[in-house]
Amino acid sequence: MKPRTLAMMSAVIETTTGTVLIANPSFVVHLLIGTALFDGGVAIGRVCGFGLLSLGLACWPSGAVVTAQATSALFIYNLLTAVYLGSLSVVGGFAGYLLWPACVLHALFAILLMRPAYQAIWRKRSGVEEKIENGVPGKPLG
Repeated sequence: MKPRTLAMMSAVIETTTGTVLIANPSFVVHLLIGTALFDGGVAIGRVCGFGLLSLGLACWPSGAVVTAQATSALFIYNLLTAVYLGSLSVVGGFAGYLLWPACVLHALFAILLMRPAYQAIWRKRSGVEEKIENGVPGKPLG
């Protein structure tokens, strides 16, 4: 799967989740970990929604190629989220309807974004710029 497609799919999911968290954090928390939120949790849930909405919008591909920063940010976010959601179930004893599906989805995105994130960082650090033809990266310039 192309990095642009992965970034777009992940951005759509994070933007949607962020929007739902802003609107009703208690609903999302109930589905994910099966517990209720109190006033402070609702406030922090909305702030998390702002962050997810911002991440989704910042990583939304604008053009033929997704940036190295967006690919890396989405990879790290999905990796850490998968590990944390899994630990909530295994260590924390939480069990919401969507906890394991969310964990697996984030793990899948982390696995799929691992190589594009590494390649994007390597290209950026080595100064290699690719020629873009019809939205498809080609040979290095030069």
